[in-house]
Amino acid sequence: MASKKNESSVLFDQPGPKGLRTIRIANIVAAVVFAVVLVLILMRLAAPPDGENQLSWELWKPALEPEAWTDFYLPGLWMTLQASILAVIGAVAFGLVFGIGRLLPNPVLRGISAVVVEFCRAVPVLLLMIFFWRGFAFLGVGNSSYWAVVLALVLYNGSVVAELVRSGVGNLPSGQREASLALGLTETQSLMQIEVPQAVFAMLPAAVTQLVVVLKDTALGSIIMYTDLLQESRRLGSMYFNILQTLVVAAVIYFVFCWLLSRLAEWLPERMRQRTAAPTEVEAVAPIAIMDPSNVNQIAVAKEVDEKMFTAGAGPRQYHVHHRGSNASIRQWRRTRYMQGYDETHPESQVDPQTMEFPELFKAKPKDAKGSDSGTSGKSAKGE
Repeated sequence: MASKKNESSVLFDQPGPKGLRTIRIANIVAAVVFAVVLVLILMRLAAPPDGENQLSWELWKPALEPEAWTDFYLPGLWMTLQASILAVIGAVAFGLVFGIGRLLPNPVLRGISAVVVEFCRAVPVLLLMIFFWRGFAFLGVGNSSYWAVVLALVLYNGSVVAELVRSGVGNLPSGQREASLALGLTETQSLMQIEVPQAVFAMLPAAVTQLVVVLKDTALGSIIMYTDLLQESRRLGSMYFNILQTLVVAAVIYFVFCWLLSRLAEWLPERMRQRTAAPTEVEAVAPIAIMDPSNVNQIAVAKEVDEKMFTAGAGPRQYHVHHRGSNASIRQWRRTRYMQGYDETHPESQVDPQTMEFPELFKAKPKDAKGSDSGTSGKSAKGE
């Protein structure tokens, strides 16, 4: 709630007590006007000048029966979703190809992509549907109305996605390309490997919002005899002479699906922000391991050994302790477990650098007093 309030304060100043009172009064007046208009509409439907009562149950019953759903609404909804899903997949592919084409350094490819995108954006979707429908029928393509709807939606919405890709790359900081060029990448490699992936990730919420447009524009296919939800609702209404009731049911179905897509478009940015946000708590980093995060010896020594290079009255210490880690990540160095061992080729390293004594593991045992291991330890200790 606080974040939404902060975002609104960026767009406009927070109203004061007088402004809040004015807004409250305006909302009350608008609600009253809406209620009055709704009552007038219902009264007109209940008592039309020359017609039947449109609120009677005899007209609403055929539009709400189970047979209406199984024979008309659900098949029409399936055809609408079928065209929408295929159109969305094609639009994303079209938009990525021509959106990247408008950003390529090659002027020929950039010009061709610009012409295609601008043409598809300028021509109305319904006009594209009619042209494709007549063309497919002339060529003898089966189910011409379905393919005309899908192809028209792909071209129009794909051009919108192409503009989203281009604007997403254009909104990136200029340092992204400069850094990639400084590393030796070409402009095309920088575009494909660094800039476009970030732009695609940033444009996902807008692309999801575009799904609502695709779903609604499929209703235009009813003009070219495509059997979508709107066309099936009209067929049902013509059978029982209750076209108003069946269209209201279809409108409610469209509203529910568009509302779900809108909620998805609102949830997606928040989810993306949570997955890409930096950790709130900064973890400590081993000083020696900053320059080399893969060196487990540096991480372990920096964490476990705190001693000077030279001890008082002695030469440099012979410290041959080896550390083997299961995870060498700096971010996880606190939780990394190390196994400490000693180099067998250097007996002097068996002495603990803190206590200058042998660990219990390497001390001579009575039964192995004459053994090679104990003898080696004893000689090492005597020499030390």
